[in-house]
Amino acid sequence: MTEKKTYGRSKTGMELTDEILQQMAREAEAGLDPAKLRRRPGRPSMGSGPADAVPVRLDPELRQAVDERAEAENITVSEVIREALRRYLKAG
Repeated sequence: MTEKKTYGRSKTGMELTDEILQQMAREAEAGLDPAKLRRRPGRPSMGSGPADAVPVRLDPELRQAVDERAEAENITVSEVIREALRRYLKAG
């Protein structure tokens, strides 16, 4: 009995043999059905569109205050800053 050559395992644990890889290649060449593809998790949406990163310099005292608030409320520094801007600008 000859052993099948394998190329490791997929994330789901399926053994990747020549036969499985050829089947996958045939399916890809025939065209992939987008409905069968899994969506990769990404960052959740924020608001009506993609969010922009805006670098901001903070003096040490302000940074410490932001860090302390984030820790006290068990949220991220980014959330503290976003909430402060929303309140200041009366937006969202």
